[in-house]
Amino acid sequence: MSEPLLPTRVWDLPTRVFHWVLAGCVIASVVSAKIGGNAMAWHFRFGYVIFTLLAFRLVWGLVGGHWSRFANFIYSPSVVLRYLRGDSGDERHDIGHSPLGALSVFGLLGILAAQVATGLVADDEIANTGPLIKFVSGAISSLATSWHKTWGQWLIITLSLLHVGAIVFYLVRRKRNLVHPMIVGDKPLPPGVPASADHWTARGLAAALLTLCGAGVAWLVSLGG
Repeated sequence: MSEPLLPTRVWDLPTRVFHWVLAGCVIASVVSAKIGGNAMAWHFRFGYVIFTLLAFRLVWGLVGGHWSRFANFIYSPSVVLRYLRGDSGDERHDIGHSPLGALSVFGLLGILAAQVATGLVADDEIANTGPLIKFVSGAISSLATSWHKTWGQWLIITLSLLHVGAIVFYLVRRKRNLVHPMIVGDKPLPPGVPASADHWTARGLAAALLTLCGAGVAWLVSLGG
C-alpha cells in the first residue's frame, strides 16, 4: 500500500511573494515602455523594483527555504539529459524546480539582470536616460540601449511566454498544477520529504534582506544624481 501524501511546505512565503510581484512588475514594465511618454517614469520605477527583487532572490537563493536555495536546483548536464530522456530513476524532480524548470528560472533571471543593467545606462535620445549613464561612454550606452529596446525586451517576452506555455503543458498533459503550490506554498508529498522553513523568523529575515536590497538599489541609483 502506498504511503499517504501529506501537505508539505515547498515554496516559502518570501519566494511566493517574490514570484508574483516580479511577474507583475515585468508585465507593467513592458506595458509602460510600449506606452512611452509620461509612463516612462513608471517604467523606471518598475525597473528599480525588479532590480531590488533580483538582488533579494540572489541572497535568498543562499539562505532561503530548502527548495528555494540554488543548491537544490542546480543540476549537472547529465541530470538534465536523464530528465529529457525520461530516465531519472529515483530522482525526485517533481518537488521543487525540475531540471528544465531550473534552466528556465536561471535564464529568465539572467536576462532580467541584463535588462536592468542596460537600462541603468540607456539613452532613448528623446527624454529619458538611465540614472548611471554618466559612468559609461557614449558607445557603451548606445550598445546598452540597443540591447534594452530590442533583444533584451523580446527575450524577456519570449521566455515569459515559454514559462506560461510550460505551466499549461504540465497542467493539460501531465495533470500537474504548478500554479497552486506557488500560491498556497504546499504540495501533497510522501512523508520524509524535507519542507522549506517558513516560520515568522524566516519571513522576518526575508523582510530585512528585502529592505537592505531596496536601500542598496536606491543608493546606487542616487550616484547618478
